Amino acid sequence: MKNILVTGAAGFIGSAFARYMVKKYPHYNIIVYDKLTYAGNLNNLSEIDDEGNYRFERGDIAARDVVRGILQKYDIDTIVNFAAESHVDRSILNPDAFIHTDVVGVYILLDEGRKHGIERFLQVSTDEVYGDVETGYSTEDDRFLPNSPYAASKAGGELMVRAYHVTHGMNTVITRGSNTFGPYQYPEKLLPLFITEAIDNRPLPLYGDGMQVRDWLYVDDHVTGIDVALHHGVAGEAYNIAGENEQHNIDVIKAMLKLLGKPETLIKHVPDREGHDRRYAMNCDKLRALGWQRQYDFPQALALTVQWYQDNEWWWREIKTGEYLEYFKRQYADRLAAADQDQPNNH
Repeated sequence: MKNILVTGAAGFIGSAFARYMVKKYPHYNIIVYDKLTYAGNLNNLSEIDDEGNYRFERGDIAARDVVRGILQKYDIDTIVNFAAESHVDRSILNPDAFIHTDVVGVYILLDEGRKHGIERFLQVSTDEVYGDVETGYSTEDDRFLPNSPYAASKAGGELMVRAYHVTHGMNTVITRGSNTFGPYQYPEKLLPLFITEAIDNRPLPLYGDGMQVRDWLYVDDHVTGIDVALHHGVAGEAYNIAGENEQHNIDVIKAMLKLLGKPETLIKHVPDREGHDRRYAMNCDKLRALGWQRQYDFPQALALTVQWYQDNEWWWREIKTGEYLEYFKRQYADRLAAADQDQPNNH
């Protein structure tokens, strides 16, 4: 590996990976390619702006001619694809964008990458492709049972990666990460949304009874898992990256409120979203066998995350304007109103 194209790396996990790779591997050239949609933010990459082995190019992974030009311009030999529409709520409101990026975009990256002769392609996916896991733990060989347009689009992208490995012999690897959190996460996702709302003493719209179970993975651990899979993963294989830290959503929010010194009365149980999976949980023995280990336990990672949002209001206050507020209103206004009407019988 010498010239690595990291797509979607102005987003949350992708920017963490880019910052990490630029510093850990100074002999690699890291070229970030990002469309800069609502969740893409160049502030996420500002700390590596002056690094000699980092470049930024703006573009859409579904724009074939632009992708081809970037591959040629930098003589790319490796692609790591983070580019994705990734929020379940938005996939319910507008699935079109998810199919465009998560399926068509992946296909174009693969097709142009194959023609260019890249040596390695890593697709970053999600535990949500496995669907609801009532008991036990998903392994890499389990079938896909996606329950949201987002999860279905990620599964579609994965199947295209598999097809290019089998049909064309491309050297591909897939990672499936669990519920990731940490600094620079766009504040539509549960933790950054609730941390930033709680800082302002605003109500926290928690879906249903809040007893949904997620496996919480700190972003720095997710990034090292991708690094291990990129360098040591077997071609054609997929690797789960699990936090191995199952928590009910409501317990995570209560722990967050305690760190902020805010009352639990901020929590408002609102009508649940459609098709809301109850539990995700994965086994990650396969990745651990390659040498990966988590470095952060959940209480430590949660405290670091809460502190970061307290210390970096400049970052998220700039985001929570305009389009963001329109989205928040569409998603939560009616639910919060319903919760207020139902207050005497609330959970």
